[in-house]
Amino acid sequence: MTAPLDVSGEETKATPEAVVTGLGGPKAIQGRSLGQIAWMRLKKDKIALTGAGVVIFLVLVAIFAPLIVGWFGHPPNEFHEEMIDTMTMRPKGGTGISGEFLFGVEPQKGRDLFSRVVYGARISLLIAFFATMLSVLIGTVMGVVAGYFGGWVDAVISRLMDIFLAFPILVFALALVGVLGQFETQLGVQGDTLRILLLIFVIGFFNWGYIARIIRGQTLSLREREFVDAARSLGARGPYILFKEILPNLIAPILIYSTLLVPANVLFEAALSFLGVGIQPPTATWGAMLSAATKYYTVPHFMIFPGMAIFITVLAFNLFGDGLRDALDPKSNR
Repeated sequence: MTAPLDVSGEETKATPEAVVTGLGGPKAIQGRSLGQIAWMRLKKDKIALTGAGVVIFLVLVAIFAPLIVGWFGHPPNEFHEEMIDTMTMRPKGGTGISGEFLFGVEPQKGRDLFSRVVYGARISLLIAFFATMLSVLIGTVMGVVAGYFGGWVDAVISRLMDIFLAFPILVFALALVGVLGQFETQLGVQGDTLRILLLIFVIGFFNWGYIARIIRGQTLSLREREFVDAARSLGARGPYILFKEILPNLIAPILIYSTLLVPANVLFEAALSFLGVGIQPPTATWGAMLSAATKYYTVPHFMIFPGMAIFITVLAFNLFGDGLRDALDPKSNR
């Protein structure tokens, strides 16, 4: 015998949210955005967080360099002849390291190494960040245009990528910076400002091919996705699809490549300064300090401290970039 049907008109009300009952009582299930999921993954990567912490520390050191030097050091271009042995032109005691000079002093001139390493961070990070921004801007535009429009546009931009990727950037940078540096009056800027602008242009402009190739490949994949087809079927035009549908989905690869490009640009700037075409003395840069240290190989601390600054900076950015890539990669198993 079957049970009678309930025809009283009462309906069972569904809860607006799914709930999970457990030891702590009912708990609503909350959705997470892609950013929250990426942050959860990144928090589990202690190495990447360490790299991010070092990067933040270096940026703060560069920003507050005058304050730090005022507390713990001396002006970076101030000579301290009393710290130099007049017979050997080496620091007294071998390095000159003391409570007053945390990293010791330079041979011959006696300038505070700690202050110069701290001020060197400003130049290196400034050039690396702005050169990266220039490369990312050009590379993103070129990659998106080539990948979305295809055809002869893609062919032309792809050949430009090949040319820039095959270009001897270091040799060209040596020639260009050296030549343009002689036209300070005609260019309207001079001194360190001119050198910084030239380095940002050379490093940033000739490095866009790498990110353009990555963005082009991502765009080729995205333009065939269902949400792009849906936008087209609703009458969306090219600019709307590019800026509203495709570009937001390229933020992850852009961020990942940017964090990996910054340390490469730090090394590039150091190499140019080491070869004598970067920022000119007496302004402190890590590469120029290494170049000057090659004359005093018997005073190892003169080379160790700027070399370690470059090494730590590059390593920190690479560790953070690798962790960010794993966090933003939806196929990651971490």
